[in-house]
Amino acid sequence: MKDQSILTNNGIDVNHGIELLGDMEMYNETLQDFLDESSTRIPNIIKYYNDNDLVNYEILVHAQKSDSKYLGFTKLAEMSYNHEMAAKNNDSEYIKNNINNLINEANRIVSVVKSYLGV
Repeated sequence: MKDQSILTNNGIDVNHGIELLGDMEMYNETLQDFLDESSTRIPNIIKYYNDNDLVNYEILVHAQKSDSKYLGFTKLAEMSYNHEMAAKNNDSEYIKNNINNLINEANRIVSVVKSYLGV
């Protein structure tokens, strides 16, 4: 059995995720999906940022926000939402000033999830 304290000790609201997803088995499957998706999503967020492609940037940070909300990644969800709104409002200055924090938090969550899943 996986050690949920790895998640909770890193600020992940597992109970919220289970509430939304139904049970621990579905939560774990969704965590794996998040992990799989992150291997392309995070590099693409960086790519779209570097290309100044705010339309696709907004789409990816929106998806990251939604996944994060479902899984109880409260901080990442909030940060992703702020980037989504900035992209929607063409506020490239906000994105420029905060992208490193967003990517660092996304990578931190990926690392925690890998540890929890034993990857």
